[in-house]
Amino acid sequence: MHVFVTGGSGQTGPAVVAELIAAGHTVTGLARSEAAAARLSSLGATPHPGSLDDLDILRSGAEAADGVLHMAYGGDFSDLDDMMRRDTTAIEALGRPLEGSGKPLVVTSGTLVLPAGRVSTERDEPDMAGIAAFRIAGERACLDFATRGVRANVVRLAPTVHGPEDHGFIPQLIATARETGVSAYVGAGANRWPAVHRLDAAVLFRLALEQAAAGSVLHGAAESGVTFRSIAETIARVLDLPAVSLTPGEAATHFVSPFMALAHAFDGPVSSTYTRESLGWSPTHPTLLDDLEHGDYLATPVRP
Repeated sequence: MHVFVTGGSGQTGPAVVAELIAAGHTVTGLARSEAAAARLSSLGATPHPGSLDDLDILRSGAEAADGVLHMAYGGDFSDLDDMMRRDTTAIEALGRPLEGSGKPLVVTSGTLVLPAGRVSTERDEPDMAGIAAFRIAGERACLDFATRGVRANVVRLAPTVHGPEDHGFIPQLIATARETGVSAYVGAGANRWPAVHRLDAAVLFRLALEQAAAGSVLHGAAESGVTFRSIAETIARVLDLPAVSLTPGEAATHFVSPFMALAHAFDGPVSSTYTRESLGWSPTHPTLLDDLEHGDYLATPVRP
């Protein structure tokens, strides 16, 4: 299969590109910079210069492909409406050339779109008032193509996609701990975060492209829910810092932003039973806490 990929040089993208190529697929990747193009080339992919705002570039990439994987998401988090608009417009541009073809369109979302406080399944509806509601429009834009002759499906990734050279939530937590001298959690820290190793997520994306049924929603979560306190305490132990509880008000100024404080207090466990059973997905790589103990997170300076 010839796959057109957006976000192939981002956090999870290189592992996905490498997984696709190792499985015998060819990859063309959207590249918004020379550095992104060089990264894609080093992985064995063909760069396709352009950005998510270059709709003709997106359409031409999709037209030439046997399938499309959309992982890129960008913009200014102070303008969520614009981020949603850019994402849905990009998905429309990627999906239209595939109409009536039966080709796969896989779009990335996150498990944080789901309701808090209970274990959510792939069948559950997202929370329109939740902290990640800005991702829902993209999910719906993708799934609408399942009614238009496209094998469209959504992969909701866990908030912690961990592994070497991670620059997401966990490195931010570690950087904050180093800067403030404490590793913090909110309240009792009993809130749960799903987690998945980057290499397991890469396998899931490949399987979604190869096998997922039209209209599927899939959960990229190898662990249903890791308590936030256990994350903070592991960071504290390895850095030899105290682990402390913060009130929500204290968290709003302690963490990178008020939004991140809300995210760090979010209780969002999920099930991935349907994903595993429908695709034969079986995560095999280290858990999040194992990665914190033995990976590269705490051994080297963390990129902010």
